Amino acid sequence: MLTKLEKSTHLLDGEQALRRNRNKDYMMSLKIDNLLLSHYFEAGLKSFPYQPKDIHWGWDSPLSEIRGTFVGHWLSAASNLYVETKDPLLKQKADTIVSEIAKCQRENGGLWAFPIPEKYLYWLKNGKSTWAPQYVCHKNMMGLLDMYVNTGNEEALDIVLKCADWFYDFTNDITREVMDEMMEKQETGAMMQHFANLYAVTKEAKHLELMRRYERPLLFEPLTRDEDVLTNMHVNTTIPEILGAARAYEVTGEDRYLTIVKNYWDLAVTKRGSFVTGGQSSGEVYTPMLKQSARIGKMTQEHCVVYHMMQLADFLFRFTTDSKYADYIEKNLYNGIFAQGYYESRNIFQCLDGVEPQSGLVTYYLPLSAGSTKKWGSKTDDFWCCHCTLLQANAIHHTQIYYKNEENNSVYVAQYLPSTTEFNIDNKKVFLEQTIGEPTGETIRIQPESIEHEERPNHMESHIKITCEPCEFTLQLRLPNWLANKAEITINGNEIEVIDSGNGFCSITRVWSTDTIIIKLPKKLTAYPLPDRPDTVAFLDGPVALAGLVGEEHLLYGDINHPETMLTVDDERIWCSWQDTYRTINQPIGFRFKPLYQIGFEPYTVYFQVTDNH
Repeated sequence: MLTKLEKSTHLLDGEQALRRNRNKDYMMSLKIDNLLLSHYFEAGLKSFPYQPKDIHWGWDSPLSEIRGTFVGHWLSAASNLYVETKDPLLKQKADTIVSEIAKCQRENGGLWAFPIPEKYLYWLKNGKSTWAPQYVCHKNMMGLLDMYVNTGNEEALDIVLKCADWFYDFTNDITREVMDEMMEKQETGAMMQHFANLYAVTKEAKHLELMRRYERPLLFEPLTRDEDVLTNMHVNTTIPEILGAARAYEVTGEDRYLTIVKNYWDLAVTKRGSFVTGGQSSGEVYTPMLKQSARIGKMTQEHCVVYHMMQLADFLFRFTTDSKYADYIEKNLYNGIFAQGYYESRNIFQCLDGVEPQSGLVTYYLPLSAGSTKKWGSKTDDFWCCHCTLLQANAIHHTQIYYKNEENNSVYVAQYLPSTTEFNIDNKKVFLEQTIGEPTGETIRIQPESIEHEERPNHMESHIKITCEPCEFTLQLRLPNWLANKAEITINGNEIEVIDSGNGFCSITRVWSTDTIIIKLPKKLTAYPLPDRPDTVAFLDGPVALAGLVGEEHLLYGDINHPETMLTVDDERIWCSWQDTYRTINQPIGFRFKPLYQIGFEPYTVYFQVTDNH
């Protein structure tokens, strides 16, 4: 199984670093008193006779049954950001929050550390429903345990251990039938995954027992038999539970857990099909298998689902080394995480776009119906579940780029994103730096490159520099599923033969020292039809979904197999940068296309019916 090189990986300037920085800035802007307001209320440490002006509202308000969930996500994101950035102010703020939760736990009797009353859990146990109390508890424990694992905060672990004692006592007399009913009523989050994570730290039998108590047999058993129980089922309830099975496999080695995970992926992704973005859900439920056309609407693709499915893809990639999972992560990164969070308009020049850029924080859904607009949440008035995973998703961009197989000294470049990483081979430190090449030339200085590239290059280009004492290892370079032609790879200017080793990677074994690898990945415009409506398509530029800047449905004329009959490059260069926009050709009405992740507030349409009859 592959190990992630996340703790030694750092982002360089690029789209993902921009969003990480906005994420950190937003997190730092939120006040500790507001993040912990419900914890303080529950512990009797603070109260307000009048309405405070700046507290959190929406799902994090003191009137919400899932109040206080957000701070757990905040801590999880902060811990991951600290691993990469080593920002001392972020760490100080996170440590303060942990200490304040410990204070609340002491006031609550020594075990309960949550922002909701214990009776919510007892209500659930006795058959009275309230909104997802176990989900709230999970997110808080998740953030605290991440603070211990990622930053070494011992106080956070102490809180979590006492919380686990509470849950062990709480579930001790619950029958399997009652537990099943509790899990069928509402989301429990990833309680199973959390206790598996805790068991990995403590190796205590009671934590393993808690993990098993939080299995969901009514879901797991039909999945073991490869039965489709997902159609029209709430997506974001099930994925965290499957992540629990994945983590259970890692900590126990029991094959039944791996079977559940593989069958879930097969049913959720492989057999079900997807929208052009990579998503499988609409209206928060799974679409029927290969029947997405009737589900294109305003509630397509929930952000939480994208985030959690990318975590599942990461697990399966580490287990199988199959590039299809890395391809899935890439597609959902651009067309989900980037498309639904931290939008900021790209002001090329003030006289064109105005002085102040427009910005958007997070969209719960990614609408795909004709004439859609993204609905952006506010900074302190919403705090949807997707607002929560926004923080986590943009704190882990560095974690899914590089992997290592310790058994055979293979290092995998799974994503082409500007970054650096370090690893050891035979006790020798290897430094790897990846930048994205853009053959443009300059605009003032005379350069041959400027003349050679008259048109926008139709490939992605990654430059990888390796620096180390001479040592032998295997570099695995992903060959994406969107390749238009064979990839080209040079090492120190010398071209090598590119051969797919059978899992979607090009394997290069040699003695490395100071070497530069350039990999060119040809891409093209492709049409992505709906499985049940092959005459209705969306368009992809490599892995990136495009959106038409038009507010209503349009019939396009052309050849689906040759989308260049309908779209052509548009406004391709500004100064030293190649643009990634298109426009229609051979159509009664012309309009432009641009990447879906660059859409902010304007109306857009993604799917178009195509006919070859004029």
